[in-house]
Amino acid sequence: DRATAARAPQRPTGEVYRDLRAGAESGWDFSSRWLDDGRELASIRTTAIVPVDLNALLYHLERTIAKACASSALKACEQGYGARAEKRRQAIEDHLWHPAGYYADYDWQRRRPIERINAASLFPLFTGLASAERAGRTADSVAAQLLRPGGLATTTRASGQQWDEPNGWAPLQWVAVQGLRAYGRDALAEDIGRRFLAQVQQVYDREGKLVEKYDISGNQGGGGGGEYPLQDGFGWSNGVTLQLLRLYGPGAGR
Repeated sequence: DRATAARAPQRPTGEVYRDLRAGAESGWDFSSRWLDDGRELASIRTTAIVPVDLNALLYHLERTIAKACASSALKACEQGYGARAEKRRQAIEDHLWHPAGYYADYDWQRRRPIERINAASLFPLFTGLASAERAGRTADSVAAQLLRPGGLATTTRASGQQWDEPNGWAPLQWVAVQGLRAYGRDALAEDIGRRFLAQVQQVYDREGKLVEKYDISGNQGGGGGGEYPLQDGFGWSNGVTLQLLRLYGPGAGR
């Protein structure tokens, strides 16, 4: 962190530390998604960005709490969290929609949507808040810009960070598949799922293991980049692969 802050002498050190912590807390540690220039970690400004995935998940949480309150006959609680969810849904539609046709992060300091699409665009479909029209446009944008030989790309930038091109991550494949299926885009969902399964199988056949992330550009290997070596395992790769096999593997649907 000190070395990163030293490469941004024009910024207060504490500001750089804060944005690095926020980037790590986001789970996308690190990604061009948070970088002002899309390349250099010292340009990170995570706390200036309103993330579409976080807000979609908070919407889902508020809806879930409202339903739990309803099941316990807690009317005020149900209405309160229901109102919060609806207010957040409307804010997402007002501010986290890019006119090019996809859900996008928002730069609240500059008061404009982030121009680059990324896999988080599908979270409003995954949590069921998207309108049918916007879900369809988002699906089309994702198919045009994020589909790769091995599944769904995380972003469209190859920055050297691990949550970027050419890496594909299992949980993002699952969000995409489930979100697209929920809005009737079954063919695209299956295409993404089958591509990712083929990628996982190729690495497994060669190395006898599943890994944390995959290079989905067509190189048929595990992913790279970031601050540590590629990890074996991996919980989310194992779980998502199992679920995708149930959907699209041999004997699926029987």
